[in-house]
Amino acid sequence: MAPRIATSAADAVAEITDGSTVLIGGFGNAGQPMELIDALMQCGATDLTVVNNNAGQADAGLALLIKERRVKKIICSFPRQSDSWHFDTAYRAGEIELELVPQGNLAERIRAAGAGIGGFFTPTGYGTLLAEGKETRIIDGKGYVLETPIHADFALIKALKADTLGNLVYRKTARNFGPIMATAAKAAIVQVDEVVQAGAIDPENVITPGIFVDTVVELGGEK
Repeated sequence: MAPRIATSAADAVAEITDGSTVLIGGFGNAGQPMELIDALMQCGATDLTVVNNNAGQADAGLALLIKERRVKKIICSFPRQSDSWHFDTAYRAGEIELELVPQGNLAERIRAAGAGIGGFFTPTGYGTLLAEGKETRIIDGKGYVLETPIHADFALIKALKADTLGNLVYRKTARNFGPIMATAAKAAIVQVDEVVQAGAIDPENVITPGIFVDTVVELGGEK
């Protein structure tokens, strides 16, 4: 079934409600769906659990959601950087919960959700505070930690182009978490520079098949 073609960013995120878990693509600003995040700000949803590589940068995108205390919990790999001041303020005030996940584990936990995997053992984090309360196992003489999949209600993704069937291609490294997040969410919402007719994208170049895409909105090129 073809995805819904939204008329605007606000229309695209209209179904996101209070308490939702939202995967947000992007590695820093690369591939971060800024317009969809801005629309999420305007729609009023709060008490969100957000999964992202970072905890927001400066005064844009995810950082503004955190500034306005719309995020109750963030699951990420890099919460601290030179311009993550809004997260720092909220965290020090005890107004946001942090689940710190090593980057490889984060990617694999998201991928596992989309692949229907119930959990996996990884050596990353074994013997550290990150393994506290988790099942551990020695396999071939090496310590491993059991990690569980990260499922979500929604994914906000930025791609370069979609066709009317929802097939996606990305722009270089802006791809990052997009493909696995699309598979791990109940509903994937994608902003693209351009929507083309079915068949206009070479099937060999499709990165995310349309079966994983629920809503597409065309927002033009990068600013």
